[in-house]
Amino acid sequence: MLEFKTIEDFDLNGKKVIIRVDFNVPVKDGKITDDNRIVKSIKTIKYALDNGAKEVILMSHMGKVKKEEDKAKNSLRVVVPRLEELLNMPVDFIEHTSGNELISDLKNSNNRVKLMENTRYEDLNNKRESKNDDNLGRHWATLGDIAIFDGFGASHRDHASTSSMFKHIECGIGFLALEEISKIEEITNENTHPFVIVMGGAKVSDKIAVINNLIDKCDKLIIGGAMAFTFLKALGYNVGKSLVDDEHIEFCRDLMHKYASKISLPFDVVTNNGVKTINNILDDEMGLDIGPETVKLFKENLADAKRVIANGTMGKNEEEKYAVGSREIYGFLASSDAKVLVGGGDTASAVNDFGLTNKFYHISTGGGATLEYLGGNLGSIFEILKSSSVTYGKNKKRNKEAGA
Repeated sequence: MLEFKTIEDFDLNGKKVIIRVDFNVPVKDGKITDDNRIVKSIKTIKYALDNGAKEVILMSHMGKVKKEEDKAKNSLRVVVPRLEELLNMPVDFIEHTSGNELISDLKNSNNRVKLMENTRYEDLNNKRESKNDDNLGRHWATLGDIAIFDGFGASHRDHASTSSMFKHIECGIGFLALEEISKIEEITNENTHPFVIVMGGAKVSDKIAVINNLIDKCDKLIIGGAMAFTFLKALGYNVGKSLVDDEHIEFCRDLMHKYASKISLPFDVVTNNGVKTINNILDDEMGLDIGPETVKLFKENLADAKRVIANGTMGKNEEEKYAVGSREIYGFLASSDAKVLVGGGDTASAVNDFGLTNKFYHISTGGGATLEYLGGNLGSIFEILKSSSVTYGKNKKRNKEAGA
């Protein structure tokens, strides 16, 4: 697996180190509601500082910036207080994201750790970040001596800060991203059974690659959340006003035909009009959570599981009355003996809300990135890291320490 260098392979003493983190954290009323991604990045940042880095320049995106008004609500400035608290040191906030203004900001900053403003501010200039503009990537690469990729949650994005920048600088991987890869590969490559996949959330399209990649390896596929209604509609049930991914009805129908014995769907659901069995949903009703009988069914399917990969919630968790199914299923998994990998994004936030943060084998910091990796679709960053280890040589620091 390790065909690229880790941060431990570099001599960081006196170097300017760029670390591409993922600080795209949820914010409500100006406050961070889930700081897991920030907390998990601290090990890499501290390692660079403890090993003599002259400067540590942190880069991340936050949200989507499509117009000028989007900048204020997606500023990374909100991260600074928590970052300073975790590092126990001051952090300079760099307001500009490119050009001479950025270079001047960095030159005039006094502290060793510097957090750049949201890289997606550059999307206001011909989408330079999200379109992976090579000139922008090349410009950012000049800011440091070494670049470390630790933003696993953005690893599926071919953006200037996650792709082209790394092509123009010696680079390696940080502890957070390395742990993510190691944990995912370990649980998917084990041979313990029963192996159960739990899928929820809204869109079937987001999960197709994962399902296709793991359906033959798993013993049971449990499907809840809004995506279950696409499967139910594919089987001929009336799902009322429930969310349906109509473009993938045929995929669901074919999957059920081929793997009916492996797939477990809801028996009853909580609608806006109370609990209904799946054959009694009315035209004006919307399914918003799995029902009590389905909770029992899913728990039975999970009772003897040895490995579980769970991604997605069972209902509309933003409303407490529709979070019961998710709370029950993830609570059950937390108290089980199974090795459980929990997908990131909304799933990680829900688990955090349930007070279950430290109860699983691994909670991923990636949302879409985790799904892509589980689906066998690796972002270009990993090929770039591999290429860098060939171009610049691997284990430079270790070879030096060994007298090579």
